[in-house]
Amino acid sequence: MATLGAWDYAILALVLIISVAIGIYYRFVGGKQKTTTEYLLADRSMGVAPVAFSLMASFMSAITILGVSMENYQYGTMFVLINLSYVVSTPVAAYLIIPVFYRLKTASVYEYLELRFGYATRLAASLSFSLQMILYMGIVVYAPALALEAVTGLNQVFSIVIVGVVCTFYATLGGMKAVLITDIYQSLLMFAAVFSVIICAWVKAGSLEEIWRVAQQNGRIDFTNFSVDPAERHTWFTQILGGSATYLAIYGVNQTQVQRLMAVRSLSAARAALWWCLPILCLLSVSTCFSGLCIYWYYRNCDPLLEGRVNSRDQVMPLFVVDTMGEYTGLAGLFVSGIFCASLSTISSIISSLAAVTLEDYLKPLVNCCAKRTLTDRQTLWYSKLLSLFFGALCIGMAFMAGSIGGLLQAALSIFGIIGGPLLGLFTLGMYVTRANEKGAIGGLLISLVFCFWIGFGQPKPPLVSLDMSTEGCPLNRSFASDVFLKSTKVESQEEHFFYLYRISYMWYAALGFLIAFFGGWLLSWLCELFNWDNNRRIYQDADCTLIKHDLFVPPLAKRLQRRQMPQLVVTGTSSEIGGISVAPPRLDEIEWEKHKAVA
Repeated sequence: MATLGAWDYAILALVLIISVAIGIYYRFVGGKQKTTTEYLLADRSMGVAPVAFSLMASFMSAITILGVSMENYQYGTMFVLINLSYVVSTPVAAYLIIPVFYRLKTASVYEYLELRFGYATRLAASLSFSLQMILYMGIVVYAPALALEAVTGLNQVFSIVIVGVVCTFYATLGGMKAVLITDIYQSLLMFAAVFSVIICAWVKAGSLEEIWRVAQQNGRIDFTNFSVDPAERHTWFTQILGGSATYLAIYGVNQTQVQRLMAVRSLSAARAALWWCLPILCLLSVSTCFSGLCIYWYYRNCDPLLEGRVNSRDQVMPLFVVDTMGEYTGLAGLFVSGIFCASLSTISSIISSLAAVTLEDYLKPLVNCCAKRTLTDRQTLWYSKLLSLFFGALCIGMAFMAGSIGGLLQAALSIFGIIGGPLLGLFTLGMYVTRANEKGAIGGLLISLVFCFWIGFGQPKPPLVSLDMSTEGCPLNRSFASDVFLKSTKVESQEEHFFYLYRISYMWYAALGFLIAFFGGWLLSWLCELFNWDNNRRIYQDADCTLIKHDLFVPPLAKRLQRRQMPQLVVTGTSSEIGGISVAPPRLDEIEWEKHKAVA
């Protein structure tokens, strides 16, 4: 097994030191992380550029670099069409969803659900998000450990601990400002890692046209799957419709992303950050897809998995670095640093968001309920830092469990679909349907979660069948090719015997979860209202249920509700006001609502 050279280790050490230094710097400059707003929301003073890069880096991490490249290597280019869903969904998030959260200006997006439905809904959604992030963080830390093991032979435990400790240190010490600033340079290193693969293959192939020709000749170039069968893994419909649901679940209603958008100065800046994130995101996605074709060109005559050099195709990209970049001083270290940075940016973001959610949704209500008091800002700040340390340690623990998960990309997107889809449906129900109530919303969410977990984790599932791989150019006399292809053929012939719901493409999980939570919640809300089991009184400012809190709904609906509700005027015969007309005084409910907006 090849090992990194001295310069490679020096580059990797420098990258880690810079991340730690940024955390220390923001601990002792500016506000010195002395307030909760500065620690969790960067004092709402960040510019568009760092937030745009952070939005990309928070989730498109090592999972993207390792997973997407291998997706194109063994299944072809259909996955790249998911970029169209990013273009379609960005205006939906920017102009319909984000304005609702920005008006509230809270540290936790789930406070919206309490205002719209009640605390039980907020708790159910918050717990679902926490479960989603805890499962996801294990895969994210495991990815660079996998890369290091394949490239250098470093112990996987050692690699996991390094990533976990470094990101926990600078996230805990420097708060959201440190996380956002490190995301910029870490994003650049992610691009450097991907383009180093492309350039290296380009040099060896002689031209990009040759790489494309080989991929096309061997069936890797395919944009023609228009099948409407949900069991088809990647089609135009799965990538655009399913991809849109996944994108909105991440960039529209996910705490980690919305928390970043709340760190800018204004709503227009938050929208600008989302729009600037779009080309950065698409560039990384498309270039990573092409890097998979580059790797396929190199191994077109001898697949490393069939040859027995690696145990998983998620290790093929690091192996490519070993085979091709060893002659260039420092280049392998640059690649490994990019993989590290991809995970550091994501884990630091998850740690920050989980600390915010735990503090706002669990700890503060618990103290208020049991001790009948509220936490001071100083106490809140210390609890936030302790929670960051706790989730950093939990992250390391979850990484050791992620080794049993096969297929990094599908595992990551499955988690977001299984939990993110139902949460998207819940938020959409609250923002679009005025008659929705708490019992109906919770019922729809729970039904959706149960269904998505069932189809997502139910067994047995048909194994994935790769496109043809060759071993003609392998130096070994025998490979595992015949055994693998025999198994694949057998699986294909028996695929119809698997339960149909277990065969549904993982790209549909988010869309199905969204539809069940939204329409199920709508139907259950109607039934609860019909039988007087619940009502939607929480959306009204007054006891007579005439003045709706329009800020709880998406801007087009909010404007329509405002036009319906003209100011209440009271004609008084004895009034001293001009014309004997005075505006009715606000009711107590309205005063409380305005107090909340003023505090926020």
